[in-house]
Amino acid sequence: MTTAEQIERTLRAAGLRVTRPRVAVLTALTAHPHADAGAVLAVVREDLPDVSHQAVYDSLHALTAAGVVRCIQPSGATARYETRIGDNHHHVVCRECGDIADVDCAVGEAACLTASDDHGFTIDEAEVTYWGLCPRCAAARSTRATT
Repeated sequence: MTTAEQIERTLRAAGLRVTRPRVAVLTALTAHPHADAGAVLAVVREDLPDVSHQAVYDSLHALTAAGVVRCIQPSGATARYETRIGDNHHHVVCRECGDIADVDCAVGEAACLTASDDHGFTIDEAEVTYWGLCPRCAAARSTRATT
């Protein structure tokens, strides 16, 4: 099965119509996890040059609402989108360049969902963001400090 066929199957399983912008957005996010809407638009326009901003934003909204895409928004950053859903993974964010990478739950899926006091809530997701410097920015900072 091709990637396009898998994407079409995913859309149908989520109860969404298969449209060229939705297929293009999912294809872009598969190739570029943690992309913001502007980056998704740029990638989509490589295949669909006449696609509107609104079509891409509408697709991102529909895909997020249907649970096909996850929207993350680290503090002080623009919203980013990813297709990795259905697990309880976390993220590490570079304080300088904003690069984001996935981090699997450090102590296991269930343990990440165990709060010290749930205040009566039924917890179904935990969001942890690790902050620091990516290797490229750390090396650049180290070089600046020694000169």
